[in-house]
Amino acid sequence: MKTVQGMLNLSARLLGMFVLLLVAIAVQSRAMAAEPIRVGLTASLSGVFEAPGRDQLEGVKMWAHDINARGALLGRKVELVYYDDQSDPQFTRSLYQKLIRDDKVDLLIGPYSSELTLVAASVAEANDFPMVAAGAASSKIWSQGYRNIFQVDAPAREYMELLLDAAHNNAGLNRVAVVYPDTEFSQEVAEGVRSKAAERGMTVVFDRQYSLDRTDFAQLVSGMKAAQPELVIGATYLNDSVAIVKEAKRQNFSPKAIAFTVGPALADFGERLGEDANGVMGVVSWMRSGNVPMAYDFSFRFKEQFGRNAGVHAAYGYGAGQVLEAGVRLAGSLNKDDVRKQLGEMVFRSLLGNYRVDESGMQRAKTIFLMQWQNGYRLLVSPPELRDAPPIFPFKPWSER
Repeated sequence: MKTVQGMLNLSARLLGMFVLLLVAIAVQSRAMAAEPIRVGLTASLSGVFEAPGRDQLEGVKMWAHDINARGALLGRKVELVYYDDQSDPQFTRSLYQKLIRDDKVDLLIGPYSSELTLVAASVAEANDFPMVAAGAASSKIWSQGYRNIFQVDAPAREYMELLLDAAHNNAGLNRVAVVYPDTEFSQEVAEGVRSKAAERGMTVVFDRQYSLDRTDFAQLVSGMKAAQPELVIGATYLNDSVAIVKEAKRQNFSPKAIAFTVGPALADFGERLGEDANGVMGVVSWMRSGNVPMAYDFSFRFKEQFGRNAGVHAAYGYGAGQVLEAGVRLAGSLNKDDVRKQLGEMVFRSLLGNYRVDESGMQRAKTIFLMQWQNGYRLLVSPPELRDAPPIFPFKPWSER
């Protein structure tokens, strides 16, 4: 009888332990399910990239808000972990190391600019961690043999094709000036201008690089003016784009067309220049236009949330989030091998447009837009099938304004 009773007692104890184990597993599972998915990134909230960096972060924030409002991603809320990278490459490097090693984030989005993405990419690759590059265009990032970096923007060399077509085919312009700061992105845009201008029989009559922190453009503009270009192209950022326009007006330099990369698509450009912005063109990856899918809905909700109009860099952030989300949903997990595979193979349409990358992770399906300030508004002027209005040539001389 004692043996039987002992066996019964042992069975009861084992059953009790098994029940406790099941309860513990259930509690742990619920706790894990409740833990948010942590998405890490840096943003340039100070320094030379402050304006686009702020916009890009707000786009990512809106994406995370939308996911959480819809329900969840893989049954879990999304939480952003971000730091101000101060527009500094080496500081950016240390912050991405912190995000991966100390914060132990689940997913990564890249910073603004090719300059900062280049160092963030090296950290992601060293840790075999997939990263969606939100605001980077330089092919140097995708020529390193990396397998973890996925681009949502168009390659920098392709940025000025629509502009060159419009200037050459529509307005008969042939003499080109190209100016650019010493950044990876700008240098590559300039390379694209040289090669694509030559393909069209256009001549580059002025070609100058300058330091990114330059503030005095008097000598640069006087040199351009002496070369007598018909088309001025700046592979520039917001501050230098504004400064070049102001100096051109001061020197009464009126080429037949002026266009920049970063700058004209931002509301800040018009706010700083007022009526002097009219006629200036810009190339952008996204436009707030009724002819661009999802643009008005995004713009309306962005203004509701942040109190100002959305620009292209906000769309970079939101679109990068959408691409990352699609990769995770298709993978069905946060397993990095599965997410990497989906980001490399999937075809997807985000707010930014088509997403399809090659074996290096470089974007191969993105459309670039050409916009122009007309009567105080930013209007999409090319491609023709999407435009709000045709481009206006020539640029109205300063003396006639």
